[in-house]
Amino acid sequence: MRLGIFGGTFDPIHYGHLLLAECCLEAQGLDQVWFMLAATPPHKLQQTISASGARLEMVNLALAGHPALKSSSLELDRGGVSYTVDTLAQILQEDPGCELLLLLGTDSWHDLPNWHKPDEICQLATPIVVHRAGEKPPDFTTAASFCSPDRRAQIQQGQVIMPAIDLASSELRTRAAAGKSLKFRTPAAVEQYILQHQLYRPAQ
Repeated sequence: MRLGIFGGTFDPIHYGHLLLAECCLEAQGLDQVWFMLAATPPHKLQQTISASGARLEMVNLALAGHPALKSSSLELDRGGVSYTVDTLAQILQEDPGCELLLLLGTDSWHDLPNWHKPDEICQLATPIVVHRAGEKPPDFTTAASFCSPDRRAQIQQGQVIMPAIDLASSELRTRAAAGKSLKFRTPAAVEQYILQHQLYRPAQ
């Protein structure tokens, strides 16, 4: 199975996340994409993140009805700081015949040299770098410190271009905190969940 792994806090999930996954599914001929919810991302140790149960429920609501897009609570169940290299290794340990592809936006790709064991990440999975149409192409020279020239060429050849869509979870949280509409930014079921549970609203 060609399995795409798309990691993040998804706090909340939005149409940009879904479009990225769908573009990779199509362009790379993936069998499935797993939305891997992080328990505690290393780069967000000082940030407040919504409860894992709420984030998982929103992802499940967003993916409902799409058989190739799945949520994964592997990192949530493991707990602690979520290192991608550990997650990839665990998946392969449980399913050695699986071919892993790691879906990364341009910002995440450029930050990959700062991740825990980026060389092992690139051995366990093939990074699929996604950038939005009209944006400056990703810089693949940044991987010279942990990827061979042949591997970098393979990653560059496999990059995916998605339509330009300017959405960010931080923007949705700000809008929700101000009581503004989230319509057409996230699926209606997710918007209703946020409203029902008063997520991101300031404490009274």
